[in-house]
Amino acid sequence: MREQAGDSGAAAFAGLELLVSAVILLDRRLCVRYCNPAAENLFAISRHACIGKSFPRLISAPPSLVATLERLLADRWSYTKHDIVVLSRGSDPVHLDCTISPLAIAEAQLLLEFRPIDQQLQTVREEREALQQFASRELIRNLAHEIKNPLGGIRGSAQLLALELGDAALRQYTQVIIDEADRLQALLRRLLSSHRAAQPAQVNIHEVLEPARKLICAEFPALRVRRDYDISLPDITADREQLIQAMLNIMLNAAQAVEGKGEIVLHTRIRRQMTLAKKRHPLVVEVQVIDDGPGVPEEIRERIFYPLVAARAGGNGLGLALACDFIQQHQGAIEVESVPGRTCFTVRLPLTGMTAREA
Repeated sequence: MREQAGDSGAAAFAGLELLVSAVILLDRRLCVRYCNPAAENLFAISRHACIGKSFPRLISAPPSLVATLERLLADRWSYTKHDIVVLSRGSDPVHLDCTISPLAIAEAQLLLEFRPIDQQLQTVREEREALQQFASRELIRNLAHEIKNPLGGIRGSAQLLALELGDAALRQYTQVIIDEADRLQALLRRLLSSHRAAQPAQVNIHEVLEPARKLICAEFPALRVRRDYDISLPDITADREQLIQAMLNIMLNAAQAVEGKGEIVLHTRIRRQMTLAKKRHPLVVEVQVIDDGPGVPEEIRERIFYPLVAARAGGNGLGLALACDFIQQHQGAIEVESVPGRTCFTVRLPLTGMTAREA
């Protein structure tokens, strides 16, 4: 009977199913009559498990929130309560803003709309980082175009000079110029490589991870790479080569962080009802690349995906910037959490991904 009530409630309030914010409806006893998918995801509890249960007990609601709910049942006022801390089963405390509105229907008396504070801050941070990424990429690409032609002239002049020099020792210097010019040209090609038109197709994320993993294992024989895959993950719409390059860059960064001797864990799972690039997605593929290295220095952690920001000596700071660029083209998101001994790069990609029109 409880499951039937939950199903009928979902049908009656179908308009709430697609909302990004978490919505819960309560009766006069403060028992849950309905919760939308965003609320299931936020409080880590299924709809069938919470229908008919006491809402304050489900989330270990603070006394102040319970008192507010009881007062609004009597007064029939709307109210917004800021920065309340709730705790659902086995989860970490969550800081939320909650808007409470009275309802005049038989099924429920109060509508609670929750908005995670950290999610709001994350949206603002993503917007700021996207603008910074765009400005940085455009600056780097413009500089790359400006450098490309003079660099070709330098290389050509060094080749002509080598032909005129009879002394082999002197020709060694011209070869150094040619080699360094080639190295810079390769760097410029990497800076400009993300301009290639995307070629979206159906691809499984493990078909992306495995080629990158094999390359990393071949380059770092002493490295341990452990796989924790959910093999039931559905295909996504994506450019296979771009994603392989993105994941390869992330794995290479991890391998270099542990100096080719530690352990990397590749972890894949499905996530539900997540917001990426300000759009709510029912299903999201999540990939985590976890290493046991020394961690990302705190002073560059917020800028690790910017071009020319490197966490190690000798790095050029392009690998993660290109990975971020490719993932953003897929309407996805990438973030990093790092402490000494554990660094986790998390990539989230919507199942819809990119379309041919977007490419």
